[in-house]
This record gives sequence, structure tokens and C-alpha cells, in this order.
Amino acid sequence: MLKVSPTVDAELCALFDRPISGQSRPDRTTAGNQSIWTDSQRRGWSRRPAESSFIGQSADMGHPTIQVSPSQLAKRHSVILRGMGAEFLQSKSPGRLEYRFHAPRHLLVAYEQGSRREGETFMEGLPRSARRDLTRKLALVPAGHEYHEWHELNAPVRLMFFHFDPSEMTIDFSDTAFTPRLFFEDATLWDTVLKLKRLLEAPTSNNRLYFEALGIVLVHELARLDNSVDRVGPQVRGGLAAWQQRVIAAYIEEHLAEQIPLASLAQLARLSPYHFCRAFKQSFGLPPHRYHTKQRIERAKVLLHRRPLSVTEIGMTLGFSETSSFTAAFRKATGLTPSNYHRSVA
Repeated sequence: MLKVSPTVDAELCALFDRPISGQSRPDRTTAGNQSIWTDSQRRGWSRRPAESSFIGQSADMGHPTIQVSPSQLAKRHSVILRGMGAEFLQSKSPGRLEYRFHAPRHLLVAYEQGSRREGETFMEGLPRSARRDLTRKLALVPAGHEYHEWHELNAPVRLMFFHFDPSEMTIDFSDTAFTPRLFFEDATLWDTVLKLKRLLEAPTSNNRLYFEALGIVLVHELARLDNSVDRVGPQVRGGLAAWQQRVIAAYIEEHLAEQIPLASLAQLARLSPYHFCRAFKQSFGLPPHRYHTKQRIERAKVLLHRRPLSVTEIGMTLGFSETSSFTAAFRKATGLTPSNYHRSVA
């Protein structure tokens, strides 16, 4: 596993940001709203015409890209290198936008800014999500999985796509099985994403190898997420596997304010509802509904400690339809009303 020091920017610049003997500098192509660098050979750069936004995989280069519709509503900047590619997308105005991706590469989606009145995100292997606030969320689409989402936007959206194939990047991840992840957060990943975004916004020929180095760091960080969960501990006999526990816990955390159907959780774990309930309780010590409520109360404690919202607002934020039902659930779990708990920690 690659270890990155706090001075990774300076170190990577010094190591990579210099010409290679006999290597030509990249051409940059701009057409319409889409600007693209491309690396068509193992070492060299070549000019690639900017393509339409309705692309599943380019015929001339064989690089997968994101299909965006309607294309005229989005401004796009793309970089394609050996084994990896990145694209920054910004909508020009509110309206309906759709994205699709289905390719033999892994895809990371980073939502820098996004809020939708309506919409739905579909990732093969996970339940559909109608989450509205997407700001600073991440999504990981494993190779071969279908990804599709649409938005009716409240305001312009900014997001970044990063797709990669480790086998083409001369790094070995044969023991890492990237699994679907929807709307999660990770500060380390986010910092690297922002560095890549800055390169996309102001690309220069000197930054090609720095971009490639950051891409490799990003892939290692994604692998770290999966590997660290798998090492948490052995599977409880009769319980959920490590990957199932991670996916289920993350999904519940991301949908605390929603009523989560048991069938949706069972689908995430690829089990029947009956077997899922038994395995869940064996692993988490509580049935799914009680675990969901417990996590709501834990989130409420955090909000009450900060107290930027009223008790009623906190209850509504966590999906309780009435203040009385929130107060009753909180008192049952802690022995205190929300107001008394706030006074005790203030």
C-alpha cells in the first residue's frame, strides 16, 4: 500500500513534473464546451478531437466517458491518460440533467456542489436513492456496474468524475474488490479530488505527470477504504460478512431521516429478508429497525451538543414527523428529554 506524507504535493511535483527524454508534450484540444487532454499511447501524447457529450466509449481511443444529456446545459473539461481519466462538469443553469456510465473501469463521482428538487440515483447493486443534498458526497461505481442519475436542479451543479483501470496503471490491486458505495464522505479522498479538480480547471502541459501521480494516490486511497473495513475483525458466525456490514451501516447512516424498507437493506446484502434479519442481529446486536433508531438518537446527541437548531428542527431533520415522537424516542433511549440532555452537556 502506498503511504503518502503530508508534503505529498511538493514531493510528487519534484519527482514527476519534469520532461521525459524523447517524449513530446501534450496537445490540448478545445471544442464547444469540452476541453480534453489525451494520452493515446503508452508514453506519448496525441491530439484527440473533442467529442459529443453523448458518449459511452470513444470509438477512436477506446476510453470510456460520461454520457451527459442534454449536452448544451453542461460545461466540461476532461483529461485522459493511460489507465485513468477525469472530467469536471459544471451545469450552466438550473434544469434537468442526466448522467450515465457503464464501462469496464471503476468510476468515482465527487459532488462538489449539488442540490436537486427532484431526482434519482441508480447504481447497480444498491437501492435507488432520491437524496436531494449531494454537496461534498462521493460515490464509487465498480467496473461493469451501471450508473445512472438525473436531477431537476435548484441551482447549478459542480461535480467530478474519475474513472480508472488499475491493470493499465501498473499497480497491483488484484486482492482488492471495489464494492458499490453511494453518497459517502471521506476527508482524505476529498482533498485529493480537489487537487485533481484544480489541475482540470487550469491545465498545463507541465502537469501531466503530476496529474497521473495524484490519480495513483487516489486509487490507493479508495483501496484503503475497502481494505481497512475488511480488516476490522472476523465475521461473526451466522452474521453478515465484513463488506455487508460496511454497506448496510453506510446506507443507514446516509438515510437516517428516511423510512428504510427491510427489503432494500436485504437487497444491499444480497440476502432474503428473513436471512438478512437474523444475520443483521447477529452482527449488530439489534434488529434493523432498532439499530436505525439508535443511530438517529446518536446523531441527535451530536446536534443537541452543537445546538444550531431547535429541538423541533432536529427532530424533523432526523425524520420524526412530530416533536412529541422525537422526544419520546430520545427519552426512551437516554432517560432524558432532548432539552434536558442539551442542558446536561452544555
